[in-house]
Formats: sequence, C-alpha cells, structure tokens
Amino acid sequence: MDNNNWLQQLLMIGIGTTSLVAEKLREVSDEWVREGKINPEQAKGFVDDLMEHLKMEQGNFETQMQRQLRNVLQDIGVPRQSEMDELRGRLDRLERQMRDLENRLWR
Repeated sequence: MDNNNWLQQLLMIGIGTTSLVAEKLREVSDEWVREGKINPEQAKGFVDDLMEHLKMEQGNFETQMQRQLRNVLQDIGVPRQSEMDELRGRLDRLERQMRDLENRLWR
C-alpha cells in the first residue's frame, strides 16, 4: 500500500468535505438574507469567518495526519529516510573495506 496515496486520498476527502460545507454555508446564509434575518454584509462575514476557520482546521488536520502516519510507521519498525541513508553509507564503507582487504590478499 502506498502511504503517500493513502494520505492523499484522505486529504482529498477533507477537501471535498470542506467544499460541501462551504456550499451549504452559502446556501444557508443566502436563505437568511432572503428571510431578512441578516443583511448581505453579515452573511458574507459569517461565511468568510467560518471558511477561514475551516481552512485553519484543515491545515491542522493535515499536520496531525502526517505526524500520526510517521508515528505509526516508526511503531511498526519502518526506518526513516535519514536512517536508511546512514545505513547505505555504512554499507558502502564496509564494501570498500572488503574490497581493500581482498586486494591486499591477492597481492
């Protein structure tokens, strides 16, 4: 399972949900304006404030999801990229040392 694809799908679901909420907010605010409950400026401010709040929450959600995914991967023993790079470096050094030793034996 591709973790980036899984995370991307979750984020797209969040974006779709946010779009649906925005559409419903506009519908409700338009209805309130037609009914005279609020004026158009209040409706715009209401929708803008809620959308800004949703965008901030979505950003927090994305950050939390990434953190959770990193924690899960660490818990199941998947090494971080920096650990893999360190191991590759160590492996390269060991291979070089072995070649040097083999070359000494053949001389």
